[in-house]
Amino acid sequence: MTTTPLKDTWALILGSSSGIGLANARALAREGVHVLGVHFDTAEGQEKAEAAVEELRSAGVRAHFFNANAASPNTRAELVPKFAELTGGEPLRVLLHSLAFGTLLPYLPVDGGPAITSRQMNMTLDVMAHSLVYWAQSLTEAGLLGRGSKVFAMTSAGDQKVTAAYGAVSAAKCALESHVRQLALELAPRGVAVNSLRAGVTVTPSLERIPGHRELIELADRSNPHGRLTLPEDVAEAVVTLARSDSSWITGNVIGVDGGEALTS
Repeated sequence: MTTTPLKDTWALILGSSSGIGLANARALAREGVHVLGVHFDTAEGQEKAEAAVEELRSAGVRAHFFNANAASPNTRAELVPKFAELTGGEPLRVLLHSLAFGTLLPYLPVDGGPAITSRQMNMTLDVMAHSLVYWAQSLTEAGLLGRGSKVFAMTSAGDQKVTAAYGAVSAAKCALESHVRQLALELAPRGVAVNSLRAGVTVTPSLERIPGHRELIELADRSNPHGRLTLPEDVAEAVVTLARSDSSWITGNVIGVDGGEALTS
């Protein structure tokens, strides 16, 4: 397998300001990768994102974060030309789709509480799944996905397992994995690899919004063969390792990055 140094290549991270997205930004910057990020935050989150950009730049790379809704067509229309200008039109080495914004409501009312609406269902699928397709379309059209590019989309064990109030997100993860397979097929002639990464239970802001997340954490902590939870840095290490390869032969897969958690939980 031929590998290439990552220094002076570019990465685009959708969901860059915290959790797995930020861990990947840091790991890639340490490899000399310039980082573009899109995140959607309040004023407090924006301050943290600005601090993250300065941290990345201190590693000697170029870093630009944009606080915008990554699922919006207007965001893509505005940012993709900027990305092409910043990168000099060179294809991205890494595109990481790590958008974790969806509705956590049951399909049917429980104890008089609300059930999910069609608008909430559609929003969840659009943000967490369909947006990958639309970004791939725009970036390919702009010449920003090409030979050597690696596309990663974050999925979870929720693609098969069912937990309370997780139905819409679970559906989004299933759709996301289907989109990955289709994009792998269509981007293969261009030398682009597309894969899903299924992280183990990882303590992130998005996990902490899931009802019953403490039980998920306790179960994973007990059952993971490594005796600990998955860290955002574990996922980042996998991305860096796979991104070094020039090959596009590993494509269309769901790659477990969980320390064997799925084997025992």
